[in-house]
Amino acid sequence: MTQRCRRTRKFDPARWSALAFAPLFFASHGLAAAPSVEDDLLGQSFGETLSEDAKPEPEAAVSPDLHTRIFKESRFPRADECATCHPRQYREWSVSHHAYAQLSPFMLSMQGATNLATSATNGDFCLRCHAPAGADLGEPLGISNLDRHPASREGITCVTCHRMSKPYRKISGRLGIDSGDIFDPVKGPSGNAELERVLADSSTYRVNTDRNDVGRAVHARVEPFFEMTRPSFCGTCHEVFDPVGLRVHEMLTEYRNSPAAKEGTTCNDCHMGREQGIDSGYEHGPAAVVGRQESADRKLTNHFFAGPDYSVLHPGMFPINKRANDFKTLREWLTFDVEAGWGTDEFEDSAGDETSFPTAWESIDDRYEAREIIEGQLELLDWAKQQRVAALQRGLVLSEFRVTRANADGLDFEIDVENLTKGHNLPTGFDAERVFVIQVEVADADGEVIFRSGDRDPNGDLRDEFSLYVQNGEVPLDEQLFNLQASFITRNVRGGEKEAVAPISHSISPLLFVRPPTRPNNVYGRPKIVRKHRRGIEPLGHRTAHYHVSGDVLNGSGPYRINARFISQSVPVNLVHGTMHAGLDYGMTPRELAQRLVDGAVVVSQLEFDVDLQLAANSAE
Repeated sequence: MTQRCRRTRKFDPARWSALAFAPLFFASHGLAAAPSVEDDLLGQSFGETLSEDAKPEPEAAVSPDLHTRIFKESRFPRADECATCHPRQYREWSVSHHAYAQLSPFMLSMQGATNLATSATNGDFCLRCHAPAGADLGEPLGISNLDRHPASREGITCVTCHRMSKPYRKISGRLGIDSGDIFDPVKGPSGNAELERVLADSSTYRVNTDRNDVGRAVHARVEPFFEMTRPSFCGTCHEVFDPVGLRVHEMLTEYRNSPAAKEGTTCNDCHMGREQGIDSGYEHGPAAVVGRQESADRKLTNHFFAGPDYSVLHPGMFPINKRANDFKTLREWLTFDVEAGWGTDEFEDSAGDETSFPTAWESIDDRYEAREIIEGQLELLDWAKQQRVAALQRGLVLSEFRVTRANADGLDFEIDVENLTKGHNLPTGFDAERVFVIQVEVADADGEVIFRSGDRDPNGDLRDEFSLYVQNGEVPLDEQLFNLQASFITRNVRGGEKEAVAPISHSISPLLFVRPPTRPNNVYGRPKIVRKHRRGIEPLGHRTAHYHVSGDVLNGSGPYRINARFISQSVPVNLVHGTMHAGLDYGMTPRELAQRLVDGAVVVSQLEFDVDLQLAANSAE
């Protein structure tokens, strides 16, 4: 067993530059990777290098800005502070889509690409939902997440919902969060009664509500805010109109027209209950643990909110982890090589004196402690994946399979996809960036695949019109592709329309600025310069995928095996290519990001059938 003692290692910049993920992606097709450092539209830096710049940050020196920095720190408490008394809620939230909302590298690249195309007139439209604290603090749009206020990096953090200043909004996502430190009041659905009891019982619960005193700091009051139980509360960020009036998200509208709304089932009932994605009732237990003393039992809401998204970040950065945050900075975590096995006995026993480490990880004790943290992070990520798959399986299923022709002229068959949910379409929300695709393979009696649809090109993209390989004529267009992903349709330079990766019009008229339309949107029911073509399935509805295998590739009577898999992926790879010119955060390369996207895709439902050509008549029946 390796003795855990400090070893001094020499930092080798050349070696770490090589480990900074060389930009190989797309290079074979004449497309360079995004530069590791890219100037954004406000003169800030999106990207980060991982060599000398990755050294630990120096101690903050006293400066004229010190008081300003301290004030910003106290305006919005971090989730780490709330975790002291609410460990269960913190753990669920820490690996959630809400916690990931701002950390996602796609958030910054999309916001940057949109602002680059509109001379920054799109402003903080994305930031104000993904990082409400950052929007309220007036943070520059294009800075790296590594440089943001901690509460801003936490995305939809505790104070986003529990310090909302008003029950309604006139503008999408412009939340308005009540400022204050941990001692100031918070808001909750049931008010202040239990907190009053806890504060009155000083012998059991030793807490401090006075910022001038010492002890376990807690908020002094919980103000009732029943709106938290209403779907309209969620609609603040999940019913989104962009600056020109495009309905980017329509989840609240979908809900209000759904069977769930008619039955009185709310967003919370399906997304904050015992099981993710269905109305399963709520658990009961203490909402807070003060020291080792639990508060009284009550209805508990789950703060995980399962959905189709997932992390593509270094596990030292996400899930959000109080211990990890206290141990090292995010820049330092980015230099910890998880795949190489740092902090494991196998690696440390074989590492010689010539092995170089960044300054932050020269100590073997630090590497062992980091490995312990990482193992916990990976375990939590695996739990989140299980919850995500379970929620998707409760919502979507491949149900019916029908053969409509099976003879020498060809093999035709259909597959039904059902939306099992009652509350909204699937996909929903940012449905133009959700890949919900059927991947089909047909193999002959010898096991040779004779037909494919829904498969990937070498970049990891579907073979649709956005595939670079399809555009270059190197792979054929998948004309039978079944994908529930919505499309943005934008005006072309010459007045026509075309599908776009992001909702940025190519017409000269609205560019280079986002400006009010010359004609009211209600004349067309949408902005004239852009619209969204939806392909999602309505609640309890279904869509049918149709496939035809040409008789030219059929080489016998069979049997032919058909394998169909319904796959969910958070965003398409083409979004990397469409936005990488704005820069990618954390020094990530397009190839690395694309690979992690594809690796995170999951199979939601699967069917397998054998078809024999001479059984065509029976199969058709």
